[in-house]
Amino acid sequence: MTTIGVITRGKYGKRLISNLLTRTDMKVLSAEVPEHLPDFIDEPEEFLEQVAMDRTVFNAEIVITYSLHPDLTPQIAHMAGRAGVRGLIVPGGASKAPVQELKRISQEYGMYIEVEDICCTLSADSAICEFTDKLSRPLLEITTHEGKVAEVKVIRGAPCGSTWHMAEELKGVSLKDAPAKAGLLIQQYPCRAVRGNKGGIHESAQLHKDAVLKAIEKAALKK
Repeated sequence: MTTIGVITRGKYGKRLISNLLTRTDMKVLSAEVPEHLPDFIDEPEEFLEQVAMDRTVFNAEIVITYSLHPDLTPQIAHMAGRAGVRGLIVPGGASKAPVQELKRISQEYGMYIEVEDICCTLSADSAICEFTDKLSRPLLEITTHEGKVAEVKVIRGAPCGSTWHMAEELKGVSLKDAPAKAGLLIQQYPCRAVRGNKGGIHESAQLHKDAVLKAIEKAALKK
């Protein structure tokens, strides 16, 4: 059984833990960092000791850190590397993490590190595939009846859980309207992705719209 470590910060990361426990058979370890952090942390290792972050979170094959802080995240990456973690996922994008420094840490420990704005675009790298096979880019199977969506089976969904919410709400929607409805449902879901620009929640909405369209096309070929 694969063990996933999740480092939370306030509300960030808790929905992922819930989905790991309800949607997968993976074991979950968790630790937290304070929700409110100073802008600059000169001694991140000492800081993490002071806040008593639970280091057993690194007894995992894959760690996802929602530290969302350019000083703390590299220190967490060092700790993960020293503990033998195979893959580290860093949500929040480059604005929350020093990408070049993380690349050096990745090379130092031979640990795969991926920094992503939204976790439904994670790669399928072998270091994190146990996670991304179940929680990443949406993959669906759709059953149709009389021009409407009868059932949506989520093969793989977004770590935040939005895919399952969308799947439930699409039942009974006309096939013509379903892709656009899917995108709207994703944007209405309380995902933590950035809003107000071309990426973030809008990219996630487009991914789900495309997934629904492909699933409908595949369903049509079976008839």
